[in-house]
Amino acid sequence: MAGSQHHPPMAQRIARLLPTLTRAQRRMADYVLAHPLQAATQTIDELASALGVSVATANRFARALEFDGYPQFRAALVLGFESALALVDKVRQQVGRPVGDAGVFALTLSEIGANVERTRQALDPESCRQAVAAIGAAQRIAIAGYGSSGWLAGLLHRTLEPYCRQVHLLASLEGPGYGARVLSGLGPADLLIAIAFPRYSADTVFLARRAHQAGVPLLALTDKRSSPLAPLASVSLYAASESSYFVNSECSTLALIEALASAVAHHSRDPVQATGRLAAAAQPWLHGTAQSRLRPPPARDETPRPAARRRAAANAPSQPSVKPSRKATP
Repeated sequence: MAGSQHHPPMAQRIARLLPTLTRAQRRMADYVLAHPLQAATQTIDELASALGVSVATANRFARALEFDGYPQFRAALVLGFESALALVDKVRQQVGRPVGDAGVFALTLSEIGANVERTRQALDPESCRQAVAAIGAAQRIAIAGYGSSGWLAGLLHRTLEPYCRQVHLLASLEGPGYGARVLSGLGPADLLIAIAFPRYSADTVFLARRAHQAGVPLLALTDKRSSPLAPLASVSLYAASESSYFVNSECSTLALIEALASAVAHHSRDPVQATGRLAAAAQPWLHGTAQSRLRPPPARDETPRPAARRRAAANAPSQPSVKPSRKATP
């Protein structure tokens, strides 16, 4: 029924009504089925232009599918694509604003500052204490983050490693299968740290659910309490991630990770000794230090290569041939 609040899936609706559609409407139906996300982002003028039909034909197509009009058709089409379409609409709004390059810089930096401040204000002291205690008590720590969160997971791995017994980064060339294999060996004395922000990685949520079912404690770094990680976690830390141009701004999450690692370092058994070991290990590789100057350069193989030998022979000055002198016979 037109205007109904509960529409059947678009593919089923089109299949049911296909015999009643005109040739132009069938062409529109084929386009919608082949490119549902693209069609959902298009205005009626954009869709009509893409298919070479009139706006009136696009409206008649929506009514032929038993909608009141094109707005109701598009509203039904976007179901399931909400997060992706939110980004498209957000960028469309920003592109339409008369803002210069410096204005975009200023807007982005202002958003980053606001996100960090909201993250700071949302900190729960008990959750912070539990997160640091869980990391300090864990025999082994596994960090799960895929997609853009894979870089965040790598930074967390790097900052925790000097202060923890064993830290495993589950993102690898093997993909989530490696994470599942490592996770299968974890138990209640260990810890999984899962990082996921909109649009939440299905792999991260799957591993978090498996950890929860296996009784492995879970620390979640995510954006809000409605995140799919939140109900699975033993403790959650939240970072604001609003952005006008991207799905998420990751700067506040980077700040939260640095704050978490700083608290872990502060409560480690001997942070001064751990920092000293790290500094000593890095010295030979730091530019301009005494040890970097003393570090011998890599040994060079001085054996001439065949090509070099041929070039040397070709460039060598030719020696005049000396004929043996003949002695005059008496």
